[in-house]
Amino acid sequence: QVQLVESGGGWVQPGGSLRLSCVASGFTFSRYTMAWYRQAPGKERQLVAQVIGNSGVPIYEDFVKGRFTISRDNAKNTVYLQMNSLKPEDTATYYCHAVGLAYWGQGTQVTVSS
Repeated sequence: QVQLVESGGGWVQPGGSLRLSCVASGFTFSRYTMAWYRQAPGKERQLVAQVIGNSGVPIYEDFVKGRFTISRDNAKNTVYLQMNSLKPEDTATYYCHAVGLAYWGQGTQVTVSS
């Protein structure tokens, strides 16, 4: 059974940092591109970043370039999202996803406010 378990969310002031983690199981982790998505209340789920399966090459959406870093540790079946220079508009529930599989984790809440 595929499982994706996100953690690391919390509350930070604007300009602060958080590191999110997602531990995966139930599939051959290194073969899949992993992605982080986010969803704010009343808004649709939004792609944030991706990291290619075995190469670890990252791909970022424009609104996080220069602020966020996606990475993975295939030995630990874990994908990370380092978030720096956080803005209030980053407030959302963050989810990890294996591209091509119809499974999602429970999400972890990120709140950025003063």
